[in-house]
Amino acid sequence: MAIFPLSSNFEGDFVIQLVVVDDASTMDEVAAACAVHSVNRRVAPRPGKVMRVRRHSTGEVFPRDLQVKAAGLMPTETVDVIFSDI
Repeated sequence: MAIFPLSSNFEGDFVIQLVVVDDASTMDEVAAACAVHSVNRRVAPRPGKVMRVRRHSTGEVFPRDLQVKAAGLMPTETVDVIFSDI
């Protein structure tokens, strides 16, 4: 396990946050770590929605159980966290 910095562009937020996660974290865990800095601060919660992580540069939505180290992300790369129905 190793720390891994990512830039979080959370849907509905106007601030991009630097968030440190573990390289063994799943995308669900990344979304939760990013939400701490945005939801209930500048972004309203969206009950019934699932937070998903996608690559900012391509729009590729990552599987929820994919680990950071397997995603091919670079340190400080920007990811979008979006609200989804699935």
